[in-house]
Amino acid sequence: MNELSELKAPEGSRRKKHRVGRGPGSGSGKTSGKGHKGQNSRSGGGVPVLFEGGQMPYYRRAPKYGFKNRFRTEYNVVNIGDLSTFDNGATVSVEDLVKAGLVRKGTLVKILGDGTIDRSLTLKVHKASKSATAKIEAAGGTVEVILG
Repeated sequence: MNELSELKAPEGSRRKKHRVGRGPGSGSGKTSGKGHKGQNSRSGGGVPVLFEGGQMPYYRRAPKYGFKNRFRTEYNVVNIGDLSTFDNGATVSVEDLVKAGLVRKGTLVKILGDGTIDRSLTLKVHKASKSATAKIEAAGGTVEVILG
């Protein structure tokens, strides 16, 4: 096995950095590849990414429609068909759902009624639909709503 001090990059995998403004022999001397005069040749010159030469930018002339509620509450949804990974009689909290990979950490959780459930579970989540609650209670389980 090689020693750590003997490792080298493969041949041709590393290129020298191109240094501009280092004389005519470098190929990028004098104007340093920026041409003559103009906004882009100046120090600090250039235009913003979405700049369109002074005409009204697309993001301002495109029609705006709809409404985005800034205060909307987003939930990570879990269908009751996904709860088959838990044992019969288990108490399932949000942390258990995160460990099982069903939801992301630090999010609100809502149980939806898609699928079937054949085991009695005690669920401690932020919200549950009526159909999910009915199916869980029919299977002998309970749903406890916790504050988010």
